[in-house]
Amino acid sequence: MTQRISSMDWMLKDLAAGVPQTRHVIVLSADGLCVAQYGAETDTADRLAAACAGLQSLAGAVAAELPRSEGRMRLVVIEMDGGFFYLMAAGDGSYLAVLADEGVDAGLMGAQMRNLVTRMGDHLSSPPRHDGQPA
Repeated sequence: MTQRISSMDWMLKDLAAGVPQTRHVIVLSADGLCVAQYGAETDTADRLAAACAGLQSLAGAVAAELPRSEGRMRLVVIEMDGGFFYLMAAGDGSYLAVLADEGVDAGLMGAQMRNLVTRMGDHLSSPPRHDGQPA
């Protein structure tokens, strides 16, 4: 996917509105390309997407060390001063990322992210790119 998918914006907005303390919601491809966003400037969303690509790769490498793991990352949660970061596998080669302030309801966030991933279904699949172009 080489351009942002504006048709997903309302679904990302629903997640942000449904979970108080949510700052940014983005959808990204496995190689770090932001394909949809809500609540973030374009530069911020692009930086988060790039960082997420490295994070999902790291999580996959760690998962590969588990005996019955297929080496795939499902969910990463990072607690930081000031808030939380969530990264969830969302489709074949796609991820949903959320940055939230302190005080966010972690259980509600996880449930809402899972619901969003289910609702978006095939829209979240991102085929691998070759030479900068979609496959």
